[in-house]
Amino acid sequence: MHEFEVDGVPVLWAEAPGPLTGTLVFGVGARHETFRTIGVTHLVEHLAMSTLPRVHYEHNAAVDLDTTEFYATGRPEHVVEFLATVCAALADLPLDRMEKEVGVLAAEGSHVTHPTAAALLNRRYGASDLGLGYWAGPGYDRLTPEQVTEHVRTYFTRANAVLTLTGAPPEGLRLPLPDGARPARVAPRIVSTQASWAPEPSPAAGLALLGPRRDGGALAAMEVLRERLVETARREHGISYEVDGMQVGVDTERAERLIWLDAREGQESRAATILWETAVELASTGPTPEELAFAAEGMRHIADDPRAPMAELEHAAYTRLFGIPYRTIAEAAEEVAAIAPAQVAASLTESLRTALLTVPEDVSVEIGLPRGGCARVATVPPGREFRPPRLARMLNKEARTARLVLGETGVTFVEEDVHHVEFAEVVGVRTDEDGRLLFSRHGCVVPVLRSLFGNVDPVIHAIDASVPAELHFTPSAFATND
Repeated sequence: MHEFEVDGVPVLWAEAPGPLTGTLVFGVGARHETFRTIGVTHLVEHLAMSTLPRVHYEHNAAVDLDTTEFYATGRPEHVVEFLATVCAALADLPLDRMEKEVGVLAAEGSHVTHPTAAALLNRRYGASDLGLGYWAGPGYDRLTPEQVTEHVRTYFTRANAVLTLTGAPPEGLRLPLPDGARPARVAPRIVSTQASWAPEPSPAAGLALLGPRRDGGALAAMEVLRERLVETARREHGISYEVDGMQVGVDTERAERLIWLDAREGQESRAATILWETAVELASTGPTPEELAFAAEGMRHIADDPRAPMAELEHAAYTRLFGIPYRTIAEAAEEVAAIAPAQVAASLTESLRTALLTVPEDVSVEIGLPRGGCARVATVPPGREFRPPRLARMLNKEARTARLVLGETGVTFVEEDVHHVEFAEVVGVRTDEDGRLLFSRHGCVVPVLRSLFGNVDPVIHAIDASVPAELHFTPSAFATND
């Protein structure tokens, strides 16, 4: 891998098969937004791409939790043209196209990560940072030009970019990006540290394991766990098709390792139980030498693939942007090959202490873990109480126990569980004629609605006086009943 610099932007390149691909990577993704500005990174990407002329060469862009990429494949002059156009657009974004592009984004309906991964990260981090991939937010049409401009000024600069090339740098390469300081990286706040399970609107059972970022035992554990799940859930029981996973960096020291498996209809609880029990068994006994050898061989196979340089370049760009030590796929394979089974067992045992298991909605499991969910409290804080109208309590069983309690510093919603939201923890307030919908940093949603509780004007007044106006938003024109 070679390295040099163009217009203050680091450029990494290595020879790879096929035509030249240039990928401009920025260290900004969905996790760098706020609840109020969810989708702003994707909107910036669309606005920049809208400036491209009609071309025949392959090009696209993508946003995930951590990064935004703009890439083109073709003749060297095409790659040069693409990169120059994108950089120029980011320096002078066409904000007059916002109305058109928000409509396109609403039609696209994409996700920044797998829905099961998003549900797990929301349980760990709530409605901020890594947990934001779970939420739809106020809507693309509730973003303002000022929010878009500030986001570009903070993150889409030469100080937060790396270019990768799958061949020698072409003639005329320029990257005229705006100046700016390197963004501060702040570790996310964890809202759930107790091992638990919870039902979520996700298509698969999933497991989140928090641990050290550089941990050969954890890397080996995930490789072996995946193979055991394929063998058990798919080949032995015939209830699952896909077993997949990913690693998400939390900060420079820690990472979330996520794994999930789908299930045919009616077998969701069984699949979730297999996932948990397989992980517990692996932590108890450790892998066999044969399993470790197979995992290492699989990684070596990836490293020997002619397309490996593209993956290596992508990883190198990520490590450069986020200050992480770089290691090759081959080096990771050798680490797995040299690891002892006891180290794998110890690493997995430690991460299971705070593991989060998610299952699809309306699915329950009996695995010896408490049921989790958004942040809840054991008792209802004191305050003024509001209840559904008498007729609703007569006709609806849930309405008989539902309560809304206004305290000095927050609001409590009581249904089957007790959900308390401090005003200081509110990350968004949806405002309409029916009342207010509070979104908490911990992941709770509290309805302060006249249609549910009658006259809740005192609660509404307290919310409006206590929560900053910039966190309020009206319902999106693209919103559904969900």
